[in-house]
Amino acid sequence: MKIREVLASTGLSGYFNKDLLAVKAGARANGSFYDGPPVTAGYTHIVQAGAVLSVMLLLDDGSVATGECADVIFSGLAGRDPLFVPTRHLPLFETVLRDWLVGRDVSAFRVHAEEADRMSVGGRRLHTAVRYGLTQALLAATALACRQTPAEVIAREYAAPMAAQPTGILASCHRGDWLQFDRVVMKQAAALPHASFTLAADLGPGANVLMDYTRAIAQRIGEVGAPGYVPRIHLDLYGTLGDLYGRDVDGLADFLTRLGDAAQPFDLMIESPVIADSRAAQIDMLGRLKAGLRARGCSVRLIADEWCNTLEDTRAFAEAGACDLVQVKTPDLGGINNSIEAVLLCRSKGMGCCLGGSANETDLSARMTAQIALATGPDYLMSKPGIGADEGMMILTNEMRRTLALIRHHAARA
Repeated sequence: MKIREVLASTGLSGYFNKDLLAVKAGARANGSFYDGPPVTAGYTHIVQAGAVLSVMLLLDDGSVATGECADVIFSGLAGRDPLFVPTRHLPLFETVLRDWLVGRDVSAFRVHAEEADRMSVGGRRLHTAVRYGLTQALLAATALACRQTPAEVIAREYAAPMAAQPTGILASCHRGDWLQFDRVVMKQAAALPHASFTLAADLGPGANVLMDYTRAIAQRIGEVGAPGYVPRIHLDLYGTLGDLYGRDVDGLADFLTRLGDAAQPFDLMIESPVIADSRAAQIDMLGRLKAGLRARGCSVRLIADEWCNTLEDTRAFAEAGACDLVQVKTPDLGGINNSIEAVLLCRSKGMGCCLGGSANETDLSARMTAQIALATGPDYLMSKPGIGADEGMMILTNEMRRTLALIRHHAARA
């Protein structure tokens, strides 16, 4: 099966981009907007509507394989590629990438994905968002050519173990939206609520707001959760505890130990308690913090996100044992071949893994992430797109269940 033509179009993502440095520098909130100029290069406003670029590969049997190029909310931060502006990259798909794609045999995925992920134009590597969407489309094309699900293609080409059940979902909710929180408890998300604290001020004096919120989450699950429902509590702090405590690892460890107690009887996972100035510094800080927690008999688990943006970054964090889990933030890794390898790497190193991404993606890229999860076995799959939780849980759950039904059907007919 070969690619006959390439089409591309621009569209909307499920969320927005935000210049976090400008927010932390004191920009004043104005509803969903912020007043003042952006700080991070590439932004024209502190908050901008998220945008994507859809890639459509027209195959010679008339079928169409699609992928979507998207970036994360906080583009340009902590070693990430700059803000993705689809209209600037659209001409690539009409020229260089079209020439590279048309006539290509898509009966295999991995070899083409790795070549696409290494590609450079004018001496510069393709933007991570471009590599992300392009390789999604290539995997979709191979699945169509082989009459298989994308998960089956991955399992075959990477000798990966196929899951028998859907991966547990980490539901992303807006902090303070208790009606939404109730709904994900009702739907028994494996972990929740991934509520974000993006400014040190959000934590409250002495981080008492964070402490009270954690205690309230645990209490509410106990009140309305079904018998036997024991999720993990997950909070994303975007480095705000580091803003509060600086490099005082003992102070951080003491606070997180108390926070873990507040979450009981549920286990607590904390993502990005600190954001350092480099990957090496991030690994050092998280490693010392993890050791401090274990010395206190604290079971709070640390998740790395910032400065863990590539397959090489994932390997560095895993080999250092610097945290308990990493978030494989799919758009940041560029080609989805890297996300596949990152999850398999974590499993081989005994490192936990959340196959995540961004609220700033689409239903299509989310469904492809679900396919990757089934073939690679991460601990959790983060709900996306958006932070509505309901929609993301629906998209991912239904994609995994449909796919498993097809895989069982294929196996029965083999």
